[in-house]
Amino acid sequence: MTLLHNSSRLLARTVLQSTKRAPTSVASAISASRHSNFSSTPAAAVPSLRTARKQRARGIASTPVVELEGESPSHAATDDTIIHEYPEEHEFVPGDLGHSTDGPEVKVGKHSKRTLASFSMTEKVCVITGAARGLGNLMARTFAESGSNSIVILDLDEAQAQHAAEDLVKWFEEHGGAKKGEISAIGLGCDVGNEDAVKEVFGKIVDKYGRVDVLVTAAGIVENFPATDYPAEKFRKLMNINVEGSFFCAREAAKDMMRREAPGSIVMIGSMSGSCVNIPQPQSPYNASKAAVRHMASSLAVEWASKNIRVNTALTRVILDRDPDLRDAWVNLTPMGRIGEPEDLKGAVIYLASDASSFTTGAEILVDGGYTRT
Repeated sequence: MTLLHNSSRLLARTVLQSTKRAPTSVASAISASRHSNFSSTPAAAVPSLRTARKQRARGIASTPVVELEGESPSHAATDDTIIHEYPEEHEFVPGDLGHSTDGPEVKVGKHSKRTLASFSMTEKVCVITGAARGLGNLMARTFAESGSNSIVILDLDEAQAQHAAEDLVKWFEEHGGAKKGEISAIGLGCDVGNEDAVKEVFGKIVDKYGRVDVLVTAAGIVENFPATDYPAEKFRKLMNINVEGSFFCAREAAKDMMRREAPGSIVMIGSMSGSCVNIPQPQSPYNASKAAVRHMASSLAVEWASKNIRVNTALTRVILDRDPDLRDAWVNLTPMGRIGEPEDLKGAVIYLASDASSFTTGAEILVDGGYTRT
């Protein structure tokens, strides 16, 4: 314990000193300090990690996300300085056929009749918050890829939500092998931090599809602000969306499941920042909000288990920071030797949302390349 304590202090001191000297050296300080205190990996091994990342990246398929005009939904951003844990539209490959099941450009593998049937999302009504763009949009498309033909995209801006829903249907009809009219996707506007708005929108969903089988709470914001300078109104907004928004939506979905006495699955998108401090990002309110979501999911899982309503969390480490020094440091500190991509979360969410995890509740699936285990 003393060794770990001293190592942690040394790491923090090294980072602070490096920050004072030159911001661009922060990543190098993190990498050097962590390797010297927690790892026996020689410096010569670092290039191989980068090489592995590049080789692995060639085989990863990006999912196209709808391109939208105008400003981002305010639940997804508050200003231009925010670092998102999901990609912007231009960071996806425009012509990628990541959801296609055949053709020369397929990168995700063909579907097989021998695939475990319980992983299928066929006949399930799937609701995804914050899904007009980014990670939420990717999850909506993943459900369509996995067989769901009833998808609800919730977003603060209803026009953008509708645009995203239309684009999803069009894409799968043109590239994903779906027949005309086979997939139904609707976009609805909703401020997830407004309790009355959440009740109203879930009423609309039930009126349209008759039920809610799966909910994924992907709406959220992340900001990097020194704690001493963080405005109170931003703190309240972040907690309202990340914590209250997740709770309000989960509660309404669960009410419908209980009303029908039917099983259901709720997947909360969390972050490794809810269980560890991601140096050197100053984001204590965000970290606290994700820690709250983790424990909320566990609490609801126990409370609703007797109703056969499962609540689980997918903890991700998708980093799209453009600072090359920081990216290199994080790559070197990740045992799998690369940065997490949004597509890495797809399998975990499908497992938790599908019947394949029928006896899994209160669980946390870490999708971080082993980062939090070092």
